[in-house]
Amino acid sequence: MVRCIAIDDEPLALRQIKSYIDRAEQLELVAVCRSAKEAQKVLEQNSVDLIFVDINMPDMNGLELVRSLTSTHYIVFTTAHPEFAIEGFKLNAIDYLLKPFTFEEFMKASQKAISLVDLVERCHAAESAIAQNEAESSDKEYLSVKADYKTQLVKISDIVYLESAGEYVRLHIEGSSTITTLFRLKNMETSLPQDNFLRVHRSYIVNLRRISSYTKGRIFLDNGEYIPLGENYKERFLEHLNQTL
Repeated sequence: MVRCIAIDDEPLALRQIKSYIDRAEQLELVAVCRSAKEAQKVLEQNSVDLIFVDINMPDMNGLELVRSLTSTHYIVFTTAHPEFAIEGFKLNAIDYLLKPFTFEEFMKASQKAISLVDLVERCHAAESAIAQNEAESSDKEYLSVKADYKTQLVKISDIVYLESAGEYVRLHIEGSSTITTLFRLKNMETSLPQDNFLRVHRSYIVNLRRISSYTKGRIFLDNGEYIPLGENYKERFLEHLNQTL
């Protein structure tokens, strides 16, 4: 299922998109939002694949909302203003629906997202299997990652922390270097030694041996950097510290 939200300040337009999503078997409606700011709150609290968003809205328009997003989503702009089309596609929107649009037009745009989500899920399933096989190998010293069209061997003890970047993961390595690879953080988590690495935020995994100190919402590392400590991960983090100290 492709999880989606609809954003429009016009109640009738929002009702139409909701009815279209309800008719589409492969779409799951997470929320309908009357403003971009309302949508930001929904996106902070929910996993969403596809966003149907109007452009011409008060306070924050659809283009500004998409520019503000820090995570990866597929975007379909819905608007009565064709002059915004070029700007919309500059933001890598997968489609642009001009109001009023039919259910067939809606499904043609949606199918692009459905196909992309399916492709990514199949890739990640394969990656998860690889990661699981790696995790089952005892005394593993290196992690193999694909980056820059080649496979690199990374010494696990040199990884300071890992950061989610949408469908990618950034490995922050000792010496301030980074490696970016197409991998989901949850799959990467299974391939790392569980006694040395811990998920401390929705977007971060830390090498526990690299922690120098922590406060209520931050973890400070021995390289001078810090990463956030998520509220939902705080209890597990503290339990681990109590067990190891």
